Amino acid sequence: MAQIEQSDKGGKKKGAQKKMSIHVDFTPMVDMNMLLITFFMLCTTMIKSQTLPIILPTNSNQVTEQDRTQVDKSSAITMILDTERDENGKPVLEDPKTGKVKHMIYYYFGAPDTTFATQDFLKEEAFVGNVNKKAAGIRAILADKNKTVLENYNALKQDWRDGKLPKQQFDSLARKNSTDSLIKDRPTVLIKPGPDATYEALIYAIDEMQINQISRYNIEHPNRVDSMLINKYKEIHP
Repeated sequence: MAQIEQSDKGGKKKGAQKKMSIHVDFTPMVDMNMLLITFFMLCTTMIKSQTLPIILPTNSNQVTEQDRTQVDKSSAITMILDTERDENGKPVLEDPKTGKVKHMIYYYFGAPDTTFATQDFLKEEAFVGNVNKKAAGIRAILADKNKTVLENYNALKQDWRDGKLPKQQFDSLARKNSTDSLIKDRPTVLIKPGPDATYEALIYAIDEMQINQISRYNIEHPNRVDSMLINKYKEIHP
């Protein structure tokens, strides 16, 4: 508690100012703080983080220089990113309530077909995510192409959640699974942001690589052939 002590040293002089010292006892406040700390320590539940590691593209020495610079046509997927814009150059909102921007993904498998012998060679998709706990949009396309790796990864993740694998071992096995060269049906994705694509679209595309455990992907600018393919696609699908 606080108390005021009046100091009256020496004889009293007429008109002299009285000096008072204030003393504050902090003992009750310290006791209260210790009680609060004890209360929070006893009532707090310590939860272990359940976050999963991000698996980055491999830099393993086992990957040959030819594998780094060349892409197998049978496993290649090219994603050309685009964002719809209005006459003022601002991104168009797909849903004004959520503020979601309208992004388009033009994709094709293997080498580009500039003749468009098959009209559905180039296809259009969007960033949808999961619908009713199932992959949709471009995520479903990528998941189907990387099915073996995802099945192995989900089995490892279930063992980790069940306590059968320690986190360090899970991280090691998951990284090895995503970069295993023995899995022949692993895709290689070429991500090509168009001139109108926003950074958000590129981030969404990289997120899809992580979600689908695709470790072989590259980011580069669209070339003249890609622009021609999109122009032809828009002519066929106005």
